[in-house]
This record gives sequence, C-alpha cells and structure tokens, in this order.
Amino acid sequence: MTTYLLAGGGTAGHVNPLLAVADGLRARDTAAEILVLGTAEGLESRLVPARGYELLIVDKVPFPRRPNAQAVRFPSRFRRAVAQVRDHIRAHAVDVVVGFGGYASAPAYVAARREGVPFVVHEANAKPGLANVLGARGAAATGVAFDGTPLRGGEVVGMPLRREVIELDRAAARAEAAEHFGLDADRPVLLVFGGSLGAQRLNEALADSWGDVLAAGWQLLHVTGERSELTDPEVPGYSLQRYVDRMDLAFALADLVVSRSGAATVSEISALGIPALYVPYSVGNGEQRLNAASAVAAGAARLLDDATFDGDAVRRIVIPVLNDPARLTAMAEAAGRVGTRSGTENVIALVDRALGVA
Repeated sequence: MTTYLLAGGGTAGHVNPLLAVADGLRARDTAAEILVLGTAEGLESRLVPARGYELLIVDKVPFPRRPNAQAVRFPSRFRRAVAQVRDHIRAHAVDVVVGFGGYASAPAYVAARREGVPFVVHEANAKPGLANVLGARGAAATGVAFDGTPLRGGEVVGMPLRREVIELDRAAARAEAAEHFGLDADRPVLLVFGGSLGAQRLNEALADSWGDVLAAGWQLLHVTGERSELTDPEVPGYSLQRYVDRMDLAFALADLVVSRSGAATVSEISALGIPALYVPYSVGNGEQRLNAASAVAAGAARLLDDATFDGDAVRRIVIPVLNDPARLTAMAEAAGRVGTRSGTENVIALVDRALGVA
C-alpha cells in the first residue's frame, strides 16, 4: 500500500487542485492511504475533512517580507513546522509528498528531503509562489499549469480540475443549463462572473451595458457575487445570479466568457473550449495577467484592462466580438488546443515517476 501526503492550502487555488489529485489517486487505488497536510486556519481545514480525507496539521509560518519581529522569530518557527511534518511522515510511513504551494508546502518539502522521501511540486499560477520556487530546486518532478512558468525543471501538465468540469459534455447539458437559469438554449449566452465574491468592476460595467448585450441578440448570465447589491432588472434574456453552485451548468451554456483570470478559471475555460475575454485583477503581483498569457497567445482569449473596463468598453470591445461568429469559432477552436482536461492524470504520472513506478 502506498501512502501519499498532499501538502497545500490556504486558498481555493491551492486546495482544489490538491483535492482533484487526491480524488484521482483514490479512484485509481482504493487501498492507498491519502493524507493531506495543511494549516488549521486555511480553507483546507473545512474542505479536506468534508471530502473524506484526514487532515494533518502544521503551523502556519508565513515567509517574512521585511525585517521585523516576525522575521526574527521565523527561523525557530519554521524549524518547528519542519519537525511537525517529519513527525507526520514517520508516523504514517509516507512514501511520497506532493506539494501544491501555500503555507504547508515549504516545510513539507524540507521535511521530505530530510527524511529521504521523494517529493513532487505542482504550481497552479504562471507566476510561482516562493514555497514552490524553493521546493522545485530539490523536487523529483515539477509540474506547472501554464507554459512559461519560471520553475526549475517545470513540465507543463495543466491544472488538476474538478470532476464535474472534466466530465462535462457542454452540448448534452445545454438544455438542462438553460432551464436551470431561465434562458433559451437556442440563443447565444454571454457568461460574466468574477469569482464567489464577484468583481465590482465587471458588475458596474454590465449594469451599464446589459441592454446592449441583449440588443445584440445575445442573452446574459451574470454572476454578481454574494456581496453585490445590483438590482435584477428581471427582463427576459438576462439571468442575474448572486451565487452559482453549478458552474458546470453555467459553462455548458456559455458561448463567450468575460471574467477575471485566476489560474483555475483560465484552466477550466480553456479545457472546455470556451472563448474568453479576461479582465485580470489589477491588485497583487500580476499573476492573473500571466495566467491568461498562453490562452491569449493561442488566440483563445483577449486581455482587457481593468482600469478602463466599463460600460463603454463593453460596447466598444465586447459587443463587436458578439457580432463576429467567425471570430468566436476560431477562439473556441484555439481554446480547445491550449486547454487540457488531463491535468490530474498528468500530475499523478509525475508522482508515479517520483516513486519509480513504470
């Protein structure tokens, strides 16, 4: 029996691919022991047990970004975290560690190396986090979701995706999706969303331009986020949703997407062959713009500037795309070429290689 320790968490961007790989390993070998290493504070503390996996806890030790009291305490706190992971590895006779970034991954990589256990790194973002930059230096294998990600030894394996996305037959599910959202399956749909909390910039732009979308002969599925205070105009062809727990149905209905460009979002949209106009979130270290770069280079997507994205931008840029069926077809075909639904299997192949399995 093989014992796997999957390390990562903090955000959905780390937890979701981790869980996808865990599910893939469990489906392949029901006798395998699959453990997850995370912090008590991260999203993993809720999602991992809910999925049926044992969560092993490690202290949350952020890398210091400036010289201060936290930086002084960091070495001793990090040594303690590494010791915690070494204890977990010994207690459970772990055969291989797989890290997905986040606070749990850095001590996991160091502990694995000191225990003589092979470890694999997966980086979801085009701009890698510090934990994975350090881990890739000693990893048995390193997988990246996007071409051009600057990690030592990085191989493009794609993103481990949710099962409902991997198995989605968009054409077969379109009628069900249209009924679910109260739209017409025979008319094209523009899907706009900004994540679970929404995106104010996108919401304000569509609040000013939804009538133009409908006038172009399209329908609009607008996921505003739970905190949005936008008023639903309640007109035919416009489905305003605060939150959608069936994004697979939203994707089944989408003929074009306008959204942020988080790593999972870009990976899912590309894997499903949907053309997209991405409005990268301008706050942060620029990873959202980089995440979309390969899709843009392939002709599957276009980048729009967050600072200037408003109702006029929708009328000036988005509406002409809606009115150009040939362009939409070409973008969809390009998305099909750049995306992959086999990210989970590709990461598991790296793990097998690290274990010496043919």
